[in-house]
Amino acid sequence: MTETEISFKDMCARFEVTPRTLRYYEYIELLRPRKDGRARFYGPREVVRMTLILRGRRFGFSLEEIRQWLEMYHESGTEAQTRVLLDAADRQLAALEAQKAALQAAIDDLAALRAEAAERLGTP
Repeated sequence: MTETEISFKDMCARFEVTPRTLRYYEYIELLRPRKDGRARFYGPREVVRMTLILRGRRFGFSLEEIRQWLEMYHESGTEAQTRVLLDAADRQLAALEAQKAALQAAIDDLAALRAEAAERLGTP
């Protein structure tokens, strides 16, 4: 292991993911660690890719979309990748706004129901 590489266990801890998740990302070729026997070591490239994967997941993008963006970077460079990201971000922002509106409607309905129930009981 070199100074800039981290172990499988350290990668799991750093990104707060399970070993199963990390192995799955490797299986679907989102990550390509250096292997030494059964041990896996993750360099700076893999750390950056993991950061992007988790960010994409947090925003609601599929693993397939994330995989395509990561591959596009190596094939087409950052401009093509950025254009595709902008389109996907616009779609995802619209979807998240719709989810936000639906959640707010559910919160408002539940708050009204609770207020009604509290009023019937004469409690705040």
